[in-house]
Amino acid sequence: MLIDDYKINYKETGEGQEVVLLLQGWGTDLTVYDSVAATISSKCRVIQLDFPGFGGSDEPREPWAVDDYADFVIKFLGQLNIKKVTLWGHSYGGRVIIKLANRENLPFEINRIVLVDSAGILPKKTFKQKFKIRKYKILKKFINMKLVYKICPDLVDEWRNKQGSADYRNSTPMMRACMVKAVNEDLTHLLPGIKQDTLLIWGDLDTATPIADARLMEEKIPNAGLAVIPGTGHFCFLEQPRIFAGIMASYFGVK
Repeated sequence: MLIDDYKINYKETGEGQEVVLLLQGWGTDLTVYDSVAATISSKCRVIQLDFPGFGGSDEPREPWAVDDYADFVIKFLGQLNIKKVTLWGHSYGGRVIIKLANRENLPFEINRIVLVDSAGILPKKTFKQKFKIRKYKILKKFINMKLVYKICPDLVDEWRNKQGSADYRNSTPMMRACMVKAVNEDLTHLLPGIKQDTLLIWGDLDTATPIADARLMEEKIPNAGLAVIPGTGHFCFLEQPRIFAGIMASYFGVK
C-alpha cells in the first residue's frame, strides 16, 4: 500500500464482522504479533501494520511525533474504507491509540480498545536520574567538540554507542528523533478522554512500562479493566501466550 508516497507493509487475517487493528510496539515488526492475531482471527478481521520506520514500511522523511503516527493511522484506515474498528496496541501502539481516542470528528468509530503494556505515562525522575541526565548533557557537549573526537575517536564512538536504551541505540538517526519526541510526551491527562470500553493487559514484572502505569490507567480511564499476567515483562503476550490467549478469547468471545 502507498500512503503519501510511503510504502506501507501490512497484512490481514480472518473474516469476522469486527475489525481489529493491531498497533505495534517500538522497533518491532508486524510478525511479532502473529500469535495475537491468531487468537481472534476465527471471529475477527485482524489487520497487522508496520508503522513508517518499523519493519517493512518506509521511514519518515522527517521526525514524527505521536500525533503524526495518529494521522497516519487515520489515512491507513481510510484507504481500507474501514468505518468501525477495535484498536489493540502494544507499548508505543498504545500511545497512538490514546491520541486517537481523544481526537474529535474521526472519520471512523472506535469500537473498543485493548492496551497491552502500553506506553504513555511519563515517569517522575528521581534525584539520581536527574543528576545522571545533567551529567550526560555535560559529557555530550564535551564529546561533540571536534578536537576531542579528533584526539580519541574510538573512545568517543564507544561512549556514544552505550548511551540510551536498546531501542534508541538500535534505531536510525531519524527514528531516534521520533523516539525522543514520543518518550518526552506525557499522555496522562488524556486518559479520562478515552470513553470506549478498554481492556488493559499487563506483565507484573514489566520494567519498560511498569505495573504502576497500568493501575493509573485503570483509575483514569472511565471504562477500563485490568488483567495482570504474573511473572511476565513488557512482552507478556509472548512470555505467557496461553494465558494471554485465554484473556483475549474471553474478551472477544472466541470459543
